[in-house]
Amino acid sequence: MFNPTYIEQCVLRRKRVFDEIGVHGIAVLFSASEKKRSGDTSYPFRQDSDFYYLSGFDEPDAVLILDGATRETILFCRDSDPEREMWEGSRYGIDKAREYFKIEYTASINQWQKHVKELLKGHRQLWTLNRYNKEKKLLQMWHDLYQPHTSQSLPESCMNLRTVLDSMRLIKDEVELELLRHAAKISAFGHVKAMCVAAPKMYEYHVEGEILSEFFRHGIRQCAYNTIVAAGKNACTLHYTNNESVLQSGQLVLVDAGAEWQNYAGDISRTFPVDNDFTPAQRDLYQVVLDVNKKVIGAARAGVTYESLNNLSVELLTQGLLDLKLLSGSLNDNIEKQKYKRFYMHSIGHWLGLDVHDVGGRFEHGQSIVLRENMCMTIEPGLYIPDDVDIPTELRGVGVRIEDNIIIHQDESEVCTDYVPKEIDEIEGLNQ
Repeated sequence: MFNPTYIEQCVLRRKRVFDEIGVHGIAVLFSASEKKRSGDTSYPFRQDSDFYYLSGFDEPDAVLILDGATRETILFCRDSDPEREMWEGSRYGIDKAREYFKIEYTASINQWQKHVKELLKGHRQLWTLNRYNKEKKLLQMWHDLYQPHTSQSLPESCMNLRTVLDSMRLIKDEVELELLRHAAKISAFGHVKAMCVAAPKMYEYHVEGEILSEFFRHGIRQCAYNTIVAAGKNACTLHYTNNESVLQSGQLVLVDAGAEWQNYAGDISRTFPVDNDFTPAQRDLYQVVLDVNKKVIGAARAGVTYESLNNLSVELLTQGLLDLKLLSGSLNDNIEKQKYKRFYMHSIGHWLGLDVHDVGGRFEHGQSIVLRENMCMTIEPGLYIPDDVDIPTELRGVGVRIEDNIIIHQDESEVCTDYVPKEIDEIEGLNQ
């Protein structure tokens, strides 16, 4: 979907990249390629996130070049081809791409190698991401051109563009925040639908189908990741995606599903009873996780560290496990010896954006990263109780995760996913 407002932001982002790479730098990025599914069919195309972030251009077979010396952008893309377009759909072509995406120069993708050889000259640093086969060709081209005995001024070093883009993408602009809010909202609609339709004797994939139907009904064409519908002990497999078991009365079902809106991801997890009501043991376990979810969200704001939020989740969940008699001993001993990891083996969350597990580290200069205004992340505490003989029968094979998407502000965090219930009485009241 063409978004002029997003394109304006791409222009500003490219200016920031020019500032970073300087007059001696040149950056080269490659689009994603179409991927064969079987025979002569392909998977739905999804653009490389960094390429999209700097261009907004959503077609395969393209190369984006940022020339630090001239501060101009060059896009190599597919030519218009009426015969191919009759079968495969319309293309922007060279002229429209230049106009629509506010690119200084555009040319045919067939010409990129010849032009890049010339563009490299006069630059001392080549910035690239080194992810695709075409980048291997680029690096070979650079090595072939740069010979110590030549008088040509060619790049002296190859730099990782990831060091520039990761920090940029970590802080979202207002256009990105609106896309993320919309992705979260539609994701929430899918989860509410799942809560309303799930019932004993349904297959997990039936629930998945209802979620996807709701996504499509609101204009979503792709999920941000493979949908998880995990009933009973399947919820204890963190990335369970088989979705082929039958929902049984008395079970909880964990749903982890997110819509992708204009390449931006939603990511929600909810856990609810198959037949509407929590058992007492399920209720106690769920309440522990819910309390942690709410307390960590309440603590998340600009100026606190990611590590402090993660430590808070560990402390609260460990105390909850002690209260439930799933652990014994002192709180400090269980944390120090990481005994809680039998039941809680992941961290409190991750960055969210163009990728569902978005770029950006959790540490800077050896210290935990400090949250800043307009970072977007998930908060997702969980407890996963194995089906082992030393576990009380009523809790064996029960998994609970509650995941929300938040935007960091100065004095609080904004919850983008509160359209979907998570309080026990709200969940139990949905189908009454």
